[in-house]
Amino acid sequence: MSEISKSNQGISRKRDSERRTRVHLSLFDRVKFILLFALTYLILIWALLSENPLYSVSDASLDIAKKHVWLFWIAGIEILRQLHFLISEFISPYHRIWQWYFKSVDRAVHLLSDWTRYRIARVVRALLWITLLSVILGAVYKLPPAQALFMAPQALWSALPMLAQLAFAIVFILIQFVAMFWFLSRGGIDTYFPDDINTRFSDVWGQDHVLERIRENLLFLEDPESIERHGGYVPGGILLWGPPGTGKTLMAEAMAGETGKPFIFVDPGAFNNMFFGVGVLKVKSLFRKLRKLALRYGGVVVFFDEADALGNRGIVTTGQRMQADTCHGGNYLSESAINILTREKFVVGGAANAGGGAGMGTLQALLTELSGLKKPRGFFNRIVRRTLGMRPKNPPKYRILVVMATNMPEALDEALLRPGRIDRMYRVGYPSKNGRVRTYQGYLDKVSHLLEQADVEKLAIMTPYSTGATIKDMINEALIIAIRDGRTAITWADVLRAKQQKELGPSEDVEYIERERHAIAVHEACHAVIAHRVRQHMNIDLATIEKGSDYLGMVASIPPDDQFTRWKSEYQSDILVSLASLAGERMFFNGDNSSGVSGDLESATTIASLMEGHWGMGSTISSHASNRRFEVGAPGGGKGRDESDRELRRALSDRIEDNLNQLLEKAEKLLQENRKEVLALAHALETHKTLPGEDVAAVIECQKGAIADGRPYSDNSFLKEIEEYHNACVSAHREHRAPEIPLPVFKG
Repeated sequence: MSEISKSNQGISRKRDSERRTRVHLSLFDRVKFILLFALTYLILIWALLSENPLYSVSDASLDIAKKHVWLFWIAGIEILRQLHFLISEFISPYHRIWQWYFKSVDRAVHLLSDWTRYRIARVVRALLWITLLSVILGAVYKLPPAQALFMAPQALWSALPMLAQLAFAIVFILIQFVAMFWFLSRGGIDTYFPDDINTRFSDVWGQDHVLERIRENLLFLEDPESIERHGGYVPGGILLWGPPGTGKTLMAEAMAGETGKPFIFVDPGAFNNMFFGVGVLKVKSLFRKLRKLALRYGGVVVFFDEADALGNRGIVTTGQRMQADTCHGGNYLSESAINILTREKFVVGGAANAGGGAGMGTLQALLTELSGLKKPRGFFNRIVRRTLGMRPKNPPKYRILVVMATNMPEALDEALLRPGRIDRMYRVGYPSKNGRVRTYQGYLDKVSHLLEQADVEKLAIMTPYSTGATIKDMINEALIIAIRDGRTAITWADVLRAKQQKELGPSEDVEYIERERHAIAVHEACHAVIAHRVRQHMNIDLATIEKGSDYLGMVASIPPDDQFTRWKSEYQSDILVSLASLAGERMFFNGDNSSGVSGDLESATTIASLMEGHWGMGSTISSHASNRRFEVGAPGGGKGRDESDRELRRALSDRIEDNLNQLLEKAEKLLQENRKEVLALAHALETHKTLPGEDVAAVIECQKGAIADGRPYSDNSFLKEIEEYHNACVSAHREHRAPEIPLPVFKG
């Protein structure tokens, strides 16, 4: 039975190591070189007979045999080679002897390192070229090859005029393009050797769960036999994805520092070029360099930053910033609500546009290098072993750890992320509370400060979604503030000022007119009072009426704990806080309201829409996203079992509007019950402009705070003055004039 038929029946073709004898050669493979030698001999005889017709065939044959003895020597070697093959095909002990011999040679050769064998191969290649040159010169000068080699300078000197002409043509015709492509293929790749990298895992804070997994990859890079001897393979690729500033690049640098391997930093954007093929050349030259470094140092770490530039399947987001005449409606929301608002606000488009260098063949070249077949290396391995009928040994195992980082994992090509290329994907997200505490401690240890451990923990709570980069920047900003004030140690006040500047930006040096200042203060006070009363999952961080670059005032909130689930009641409280501005302005300004509520209404409508149509928090359970994708319309609006059921299944927009109206009425009721608290907080904001969350709560509860004293607001006579001032501002608002009475000041 043939091997093909056996294969069809599920029997695999035997490996060379499993065969008792060598595979039989075909008749053509056995005689092709002998026929070539015979044909060459006949051609030489024919050439001699054509030059001298007096020669007989026998004399010509003898003369050629005497002049070209080397031809018979080569033919004899080929006959011996075929005899060697023939014996190996029928006599198994003979074949096993040769197999044992080459295994012994391999073991002896492998006593040398891959790098040493590589250099020896280069030397042998150079010697072969020198030998070939000596043979050619010997034939030209009719001298022995060894003696003719000394004639090389003379030959070179005599050939100089011709070489000069050739060089002239090359320089002015070809070298321009070669030089251009060479220079274009050089940029975007930086090499750092082990002594250049001082970063270690101890310098990466707040990402311990990711570092533990990465240590596994490094273990296999340093000791590959620990997994290969059990039949596994060393993972060769890691993808680090997550928000900007979370430490992805720092982790990659720390990997190289921990292993003591060279670190290659690659900018994928450098692969983009106006000339086709430059990106491919860069990829090829990059991996040639990586293989050499892997042999030399036993491994190498290559890092592709912003790897989404390699592919063309990304999404491009564009959008508009909030208007400056609106309330900064999202800042007092929970982080999940803010992310949702941001995602829904921005328009997704441009998915079909080519991105990165993928369209120029760069990505294809990279995929080939990551998982393509490696050809055997070395002259002895590729030529001599094949000549003796043995299979070349496999190329060395290059220990190349490919690390990629991106903020947009959805933009990467699927083929790049398959196992065997990028084996492991780790999300480098926002640090947990403990991670933030450790990160703050790490950066504070580098500067002089007066903060206690309790202050550091409080700071970590106040900055729930901070990254390592933002924490480093805020500590640096606090140090700048301290130095500006003539101090060298950071205080708690410096940290709070730095936090406000980094999160809100520097306030603009403008002064509101009195009636507008009061209106903005009432607007923000409505947000803050409702947030204080109904929202338990968020704490007020600060309230301000100082004008920023894109807001007139704001109430910012933070979660007291790291929370990963959100509930219907929490989103409803977020909507109540959003609608508090509209309800409050209408209540306090006799039915009138400003355009500053537009951002709040957008926030409330978006969350209500998602609750009703996406999250199963409304009267229907079908998803608007799926219905829209399958073009079956919005949830609701279909036939019901009875009239009440059809009422529940009204159009999506009607249900959203009804839900918002119900929550608006609830917000109005809450504000009516807390009218005194709103006016008290508005007065405190007009007085101090910016209040931290503790002081906001102190004013509402009529307690003493660090900045604002809320106890005077329990005095009914003082509250009466505040009410009169408010009425004066309302009248001034309608008549577009200044209030008749000034801002009250407590005289108790």
